[in-house]
Amino acid sequence: MTTHDRSLPGPRRRTVVATLGAAGLAAALSACGDGDSKDSADPADAAAPEKGGAGGAVLARISDIPVGGGKIFKDEGVVVTQPTKGEFKAFSNRCTHKQCPVTSVEGGTINCPCHGSKFDITDGSVKHAPAPSPLPTAEISVDGDAIKLA
Repeated sequence: MTTHDRSLPGPRRRTVVATLGAAGLAAALSACGDGDSKDSADPADAAAPEKGGAGGAVLARISDIPVGGGKIFKDEGVVVTQPTKGEFKAFSNRCTHKQCPVTSVEGGTINCPCHGSKFDITDGSVKHAPAPSPLPTAEISVDGDAIKLA
């Protein structure tokens, strides 16, 4: 047989390459989950938020948010910070670079593990790229010792 004989048994090269490419793409996409696996959730974050009446759901007590730090509420999609004693701010928990969820608040910044972006806890501004823009603010209210979604 010659190399030009198209009647060879088995799949054609084009079919094999296309099938392998599709399988590789499927594997890559399944590996790029959003990191919101319930298996790795912090049990403290898994509790249903209390209802806070007209002001929204109670996220936390003011004592739960450290001064100079913050806490991430994954299920609610927000980060609440306390830059100075008694001053509370809230931001989206999604990095503005590739929408990865932020995973820590330390050293005065809200930190994204995907590509190293860091955001200021006082105003959500970018402190370390590649994030192109600040974290969007979120509306919260403080009612007594309760921090609520507005």
